Amino acid sequence: MAATVSSPRRKLSAPSVADQKMLIGGKWVESASGKTFATQNPATGQTICQVAEGDKTDVDLAVKAARKAYEGPWGRMTGAERGRLLNKLADAIDKNSYELAALETLDNGKPIADSIGADLPLTIQCYRYYAGWADKIVGHTIPLSGDYFCYTRHEPIGVVGQIIPWNFPLLMQAWKWGPALACGNTLVLKPAEQTPLTALRVAALAQDVGFPDGVINVVPGYGPTAGAALASHMDVDKIAFTGETTTGKIVMTAAANSNLKRVSLELGGKSPNLVFADADLDAAIEGAYFGLFFNQGQCCVAGSRLFVEERIYDEFVHKMQTKTKARKVGDPFDPTTEQGPQVSQEQMDRILGYIEHGKKDGARLLTGGARSGDNGFYVQPTVFADVQDDMKIAQEEIFGPVMSILKFKDVEEVVQRGNRSCYGLAAAVWTKDVRKAHAVAHRLKAGTVWVNCYDVFDAAAPFGGFKMSGIGRELGQYALNLYTEVKTVTVAM
Repeated sequence: MAATVSSPRRKLSAPSVADQKMLIGGKWVESASGKTFATQNPATGQTICQVAEGDKTDVDLAVKAARKAYEGPWGRMTGAERGRLLNKLADAIDKNSYELAALETLDNGKPIADSIGADLPLTIQCYRYYAGWADKIVGHTIPLSGDYFCYTRHEPIGVVGQIIPWNFPLLMQAWKWGPALACGNTLVLKPAEQTPLTALRVAALAQDVGFPDGVINVVPGYGPTAGAALASHMDVDKIAFTGETTTGKIVMTAAANSNLKRVSLELGGKSPNLVFADADLDAAIEGAYFGLFFNQGQCCVAGSRLFVEERIYDEFVHKMQTKTKARKVGDPFDPTTEQGPQVSQEQMDRILGYIEHGKKDGARLLTGGARSGDNGFYVQPTVFADVQDDMKIAQEEIFGPVMSILKFKDVEEVVQRGNRSCYGLAAAVWTKDVRKAHAVAHRLKAGTVWVNCYDVFDAAAPFGGFKMSGIGRELGQYALNLYTEVKTVTVAM
C-alpha cells in the first residue's frame, strides 16, 4: 500500500461541497447549455451540490483541447517527465487523503474506513506504479532475412475517452489515468453521474502539480448524452469503459459505427466462489463474507455464486448466517460501520427486486431480505441458502449485499456449474489440496482466480474478464497494451 493514512477513531462529519464546474482545456467552466444536475448523498437522499451537466458540445470542446495538448507540449514531453508528474499527482492525493476519502464516502456511501483503508492506498499505488513505467515503454529489434534492420516502437494512441463507474470512483479513475498518461495519451473523462466529486477534485490536483492544459479534461454528464458523444466522437482514438455489460455493448457499437476507435471494456460478473470440504472453514467463511459484502456488494467481482461442498454445507450456512446477522449497517462516516447505503434509490430498488425474486423462486432466506431503515438507500445484508442454478439470483448480476449459497458434490460438477455463465470476470477456490487448487483454477473460465483468498488487488497484477466480462486487461504491464499502438520500422541496410 502506498499511503500511510490511518483510519479515524471517531465519527467524522460529512464535508460541505460547493457547486462544481467541468474541466476543459485547463479552465473550469459551466456546461455550454448551462444545465446542471444534482449529486446525492446516498446516506440521506439529500442533494450534495449541483454539477455542470456536459453533453455533445462540451465533449467536442474537450476533445479539441485534448488533441491540441497531444500535438503540443505533452507530445514532446519525455517519459521521465511524465513519470515525474504522475508521482507528483500521487503525492498530492496522499497529502489530501482525508479530504478525498470524505468526498468518496459522501458521494458514494461507502464506509469511511474503506475509503481510507482500501480505496486511497490502492489509488496512490496505481499512480506510482505507472509513474515507474513511463520511461520504460520500449519496443524490440527483430532479426529479418536479408540485409535489413527492423525494430518496433510503442507509441501513444492519441486522444482517449474514458468512462468510469460509480462503485470505486477514485480507484477506477486511477486505473484509467495511470497507464494512459504514462504512455503519453491525453484524456477526456466522463465520471459516473452518481459520483463525480472525487474525479473533479483529482483533476484539480493534477492541475496543481503541473499537468499541461488539455492533457486531462473531465466532463460530467449522463451516459446517453455525454457518454454517447464520447464513444462516437470521430476524433477520439480510443474509448475505455468500465461498467455494466449492456452499456458496454452500446459503447462498442458506437465505437465501431464511428471511426472504428480502439476499445477496452471491463464489464459485469457473476463470480463463482468454490469452497471444498477440505478448506480451512473459518478462513473460507471470512473470505466469502468479504468477497460478497465488501463495498455494499457493489463489486463487479463479488463472489455472488457461493458453491459449498455438501459435506460441510450445513455447518458453513449456519456460521455464515450468524456472522451476517451481526454485520453493522449505518452511517458511513462512523468508522465502526461495516456497510453503508447503496449508491442510489435506483440501485436500492433494483436489489430489493432481486431479493423478491429469490423469495418467489424458493430460495431459503436466512437473514435480511428488506430495506434497512427509512432514511437513505440502505439494504439489509441478505443471505439465501439452497439456491438453484436456474434461479434469477444465481444467474444475473445483483450488485448488492445479497449472498446466494449453492450446494455441490464433487470437482467435476462444480467446475461445470461455475463456468455455466455468460460472465468470466473472477472466481475463487478454497482448499488445502494444492494440486486440486491449481487444477480447478486452470479450468475455471475467469480472468482472475483467487486461491484461499478473495479481492486481492495490486497495481502490478492484470485484471479483466473472459466472455461477456470484457475486452483487454487493466493494471500491470498488460494495461500499457491498451494505450499504445505498435509500429514496425524496417530499414534497408
